[in-house]
Amino acid sequence: MRLFLLTALTMCAFAANSILNRLAIDTGASDPAGFAVVRVLSGALVLSILVWFRAGHLPLRNRRRIAGAGALSMYMIGFSIAYLTLDAGLGALILFGVVQITMFAVTSVTGSAPTRRQIAGAVIALAGLAYVLWPVGAVQVDPAGSLLMTAAGIGWAAYSLVGRSEPDALAGTAANFIVALPLTALALIVAGGEWRMTGAGYGLAIVSGAVTSGMGYALWYRVLPQLVPTTAAVVQLSVPIIAILGGVLLLGEVASLRLILGAALVLGGIALAVLRLRPR
Repeated sequence: MRLFLLTALTMCAFAANSILNRLAIDTGASDPAGFAVVRVLSGALVLSILVWFRAGHLPLRNRRRIAGAGALSMYMIGFSIAYLTLDAGLGALILFGVVQITMFAVTSVTGSAPTRRQIAGAVIALAGLAYVLWPVGAVQVDPAGSLLMTAAGIGWAAYSLVGRSEPDALAGTAANFIVALPLTALALIVAGGEWRMTGAGYGLAIVSGAVTSGMGYALWYRVLPQLVPTTAAVVQLSVPIIAILGGVLLLGEVASLRLILGAALVLGGIALAVLRLRPR
């Protein structure tokens, strides 16, 4: 029961990132550039403090930082800007759908050949994403926002794959946040991002960085060793559902039938691909 509660709390933290980001940008409390920078800075501070209390060290001078921090910056930038036009639930669905599909594709190419069931699951998941994103009549999903969130999903998938070889997950994550901070800020400045943040915007970004990102990632690394890989993959599929419910209840977003059906296809396809059926 304790493991279940900790895992559920972690998934709620992941979904809260989408809700907090969308809330800050949609209300005008923050611009995407400021939110991303403050979020990374807050996460770096909290994770560094956790490493310091554990009497660990930050491996800043490490080859893993190139890939880890680069992928984290890609995720943060795409994630923040995409929520200018995407609802919280739709953004989370695209993000975690792309994450799982990317990780499945990479492991299929670098590892063993995929089975027919896994291929079928991937095709169903892709069809679900296409169904949600395909423009029909007055229902239009912003293509720029979708592409940015897709890039964020690829970045998070790359970050997760790189983290498999990290000897100290918490220290490595803290180092990635620190190195990613100037990369994220520089990329947003080059892209012409403007710094417009109110007190509420700073508060939402700090909560997203320090609590739902920093503490959420730390909690995830705590429960991850206790979960088998397939379970760890499947439980993340709950994040879009939580984000959709949170967007409806807290942000007044509309969960259309199209979004619900698409989410069911994406989550069902990914579950079919990653779950291992036990023979009778």
